Amino acid sequence: MLFAIRSTLTALPLSPVLLMLRIALAILFWRSGLTKVTTTASGMLPEIPPRLAAGVVDIFANEYRVPLLGPETAAMLGAGGELILAALLLFGLFGRFAAAGLLVVTLVIQWVYPGDWSDHLLWAGSLLLLVIRGPGSLSLDRLFWEPLNPRPRR
Repeated sequence: MLFAIRSTLTALPLSPVLLMLRIALAILFWRSGLTKVTTTASGMLPEIPPRLAAGVVDIFANEYRVPLLGPETAAMLGAGGELILAALLLFGLFGRFAAAGLLVVTLVIQWVYPGDWSDHLLWAGSLLLLVIRGPGSLSLDRLFWEPLNPRPRR
């Protein structure tokens, strides 16, 4: 009976799980990115054109201290990376690239906040799964790229 249950579970598609991971991670990084920029009245979208929020450069200079980059450059890259990569991940467009980029962001966050390693480990493991397996069949990647390179559905 246990083997039958295992066999049934193994046969289930992974795409709904990958979609849930993409949604959860996209929300997490989107919200983080929004804290770094000025937003619309709803607070859910960045203003156009996007601008860094007041005090963000100071936080990058004094608290985050990202190496090799000036605080303004680090703040712009951080905000832009989190927002753009989160949106790509949500829709599963260039899903592996987006997950890999957010994995780099996670590693930088881990360096800045090493005490939060259990959260970062969860994010990194989820992002690694998306890098390895891709965004799944419930994604724009499948819609756009699979006709060019057909392979079995997940």
